[in-house]
Amino acid sequence: MTPIQTLGFLLGASFAAGLNLYATVAALGLLHRYEVLRLPGSLEVLAHPVVLGVAITLYVIEFVADKIPYVDNLWDVVHTFIRPPAAAVLAFAALADVPGAWRLAAAMLAGSVALTSHGTKASARAAVNASPEPISNWTFSLGEDGIALALVWMAINHPVLTLVIVLLLLALSIYLLVKLLGLFLRLFRRVLGRASPAR
Repeated sequence: MTPIQTLGFLLGASFAAGLNLYATVAALGLLHRYEVLRLPGSLEVLAHPVVLGVAITLYVIEFVADKIPYVDNLWDVVHTFIRPPAAAVLAFAALADVPGAWRLAAAMLAGSVALTSHGTKASARAAVNASPEPISNWTFSLGEDGIALALVWMAINHPVLTLVIVLLLLALSIYLLVKLLGLFLRLFRRVLGRASPAR
């Protein structure tokens, strides 16, 4: 892989991990195990049966938890401390033959990308749970899984195109985060206004 292809692969996998870490790990491990792709030697451990078993089991748990309003919010809060660091570790491990400074820079970049996608997902799901329409929760959850798996496939087969897609997704994520933050601030002010005693 060229440096640009490697960057596209890492950022695609990192964005996917921010949406669904366990689906990303399981997909990479299964694709390597069945020789659809060749992971770097330092990441071949993802294809180990124990790692695959844990990733698939956790994916099934997340698949169920992600469909239950407010349980999905709690799950996302906990995974704020799991998804971004895991993406950073995967990027660091993938670049085992690269000088330490570049590995650390790639890990920080991957963690930041995963944190951005995770933050957008968590914020959007909190807004969706405030909606009275239950089908939207399922739709968002399935859409997130689909995007994560599609990004993994794209990162493997078309890493340069994936780099462009991830940059566009990051721009969209930042835009959505700003809009959602404004929405949450307005709701917070409205709640405070109702709670404050009349003068």
